[in-house]
Amino acid sequence: MAVTVYQPANQAVGEFDGGKITELKPIGFPGEGSAVKGIGPLFYWSWAYAKQEGYIPMHPHQAFEIITYMVNGQAEHADTLGTRSVVQAGGAQVMQTGSGVSHSERFIGPDSEGFQIWFEPHIREALQRKPTYNQYEHAAFPVISLEGVSVKTIIGPGAPVELVADANMFDVEIPGGKHHGYSLAAGRVLAALAIRGGGEWSEDCGRANGTTPFRHKDFTVIEAPDTVGMDVVLSSTEGARIILIDVPAHVDYPLYQKSR
Repeated sequence: MAVTVYQPANQAVGEFDGGKITELKPIGFPGEGSAVKGIGPLFYWSWAYAKQEGYIPMHPHQAFEIITYMVNGQAEHADTLGTRSVVQAGGAQVMQTGSGVSHSERFIGPDSEGFQIWFEPHIREALQRKPTYNQYEHAAFPVISLEGVSVKTIIGPGAPVELVADANMFDVEIPGGKHHGYSLAAGRVLAALAIRGGGEWSEDCGRANGTTPFRHKDFTVIEAPDTVGMDVVLSSTEGARIILIDVPAHVDYPLYQKSR
């Protein structure tokens, strides 16, 4: 199992609205200093926080499929499609930006916390499509609970979000002393951000060695071989909440090349 853990020092940081919104970026934009430049169609990943309130004014996007997933607080959205909306904790906003759209964002606390994640479809084809906006509240997403472990599917089977880019996304909560197994198919990569607690990764829950520990705010990248899948086990003695994104390591179309 190829596992690499990137601590916060190896992730990029950013801010908006005079520091009212701060960001930790497991995958940042060119020149921002994140060690991970992109994983297959997973282009960008920002973890944003606003103590009270922060505003990002109108700005343009094209081609990329962008999801804003709220953990706490709420986010206001406005765009040139005529949308005016608010998404609450546990909900998501999805923009398929296509030929082009501009939008503004406001994070509203107290302690507003959420992710903005960009997925990259075939850009030339995406530019020919009309931009769209869709919003989903927490109740729209399937949640499976087993022995205290909660798995919420944000992108994937049963979830309402439909992207052109090949991706699955999950919000996993694990109590102390429990574990969660994940089947990673051949040629795919699992990206994981620990937003609460810590734990360890392994291929066999019962094995004492061959584990990789992670802590709060660590970003883990796990790669399956091109020829065979594998079962990954996530365990925690203290309890943890992890955001998982599963994407192919390679796609059959050209990807935007980020400057190093």
